[in-house]
Amino acid sequence: MIRTPLTPIAISLGDPAGIGPEVIAKCWDNRSDFRLPTFVAVGDPRALAAVWDGPIEIITALGESERVFDHGLPLMQLAAAKADRPGHPSVAGAHCSLDSLELAVGLARSGSAAAVVTGPVSKEQLYEIGFQHPGQTEFVAERCGISSGNVAMMLAGPTLRTVPVTTHVPLAQVASVLTSALIESRGRAALRGLQRNFGIPEPRLAVSGFNPHSGEGGRLGTEEQELIEPAIAALIAEGWRVTGPHPADTLFHTRARAGYDAALCMYHDQALIPIKALHWEEAVNVTLGLPIIRTAPDHGTAFDIAGQDKADPRPFAAAIRMAAQSAGFRAEAA
Repeated sequence: MIRTPLTPIAISLGDPAGIGPEVIAKCWDNRSDFRLPTFVAVGDPRALAAVWDGPIEIITALGESERVFDHGLPLMQLAAAKADRPGHPSVAGAHCSLDSLELAVGLARSGSAAAVVTGPVSKEQLYEIGFQHPGQTEFVAERCGISSGNVAMMLAGPTLRTVPVTTHVPLAQVASVLTSALIESRGRAALRGLQRNFGIPEPRLAVSGFNPHSGEGGRLGTEEQELIEPAIAALIAEGWRVTGPHPADTLFHTRARAGYDAALCMYHDQALIPIKALHWEEAVNVTLGLPIIRTAPDHGTAFDIAGQDKADPRPFAAAIRMAAQSAGFRAEAA
């Protein structure tokens, strides 16, 4: 049964021309079947009205959300300079998506919201208005006063959680970016996140190798010996339960997954391919290392299907549920 936070969850609509408004509306439509707690959308009501004819309840304070939630989707209203058409992103829509994100994060930081779930945005459009961050994760970290090096992206599904040490780095450059300090930092964020967001008192972290067969004792590469093993030793010395480096090709089968709570992987595809293969519709992007709870669905704006009633709301519903569960675990530990 889902853990219910004491305060509602704030949800930024994302780019108004993407599928964010549609899937959020569908989540409200299916709130009972999806087992969702009270949530509040933040954004332009015209973006919702363009893809949905359901009831919207404009609110000015989060405290109103519980009272109106069964009657309509609670919305804290932000108006773009002009309304976007689904599938046709604009600079005005980028401004609105950034304002929505800023307000939703502010509500979580103030304690008015139990967590924030971020809708998908177009980084291309955000860059047009001067956005300086690689993505929403780094923006949220900055607004929380946390260095981006001290946060970690976790992809979490029902039977697997993975954390990439490096994310959007060309594969040819990963080896030059990896350091023991970075591996330690990501591992520490993952372990603390498993405690705080998932209620696991003594989390187990499995660390993957970088090279095939974890380097075969240096014959296929030395990153394991020079970078990964020292990082694992440092985490173990702090009292954490950490194993590895494990060959990545044997780390994700059913029996192996039973031996750890999360896998720390060295690069983007090493972490994301297994989670998406196993849990395409249920994987949730969780930002660890923040003072607030932030989750997001593991999909993009999908401008090509926006406004066509084709978007699947289940990934967004999974992100809302996980945010609520994390809020429950943090409340219990407080």
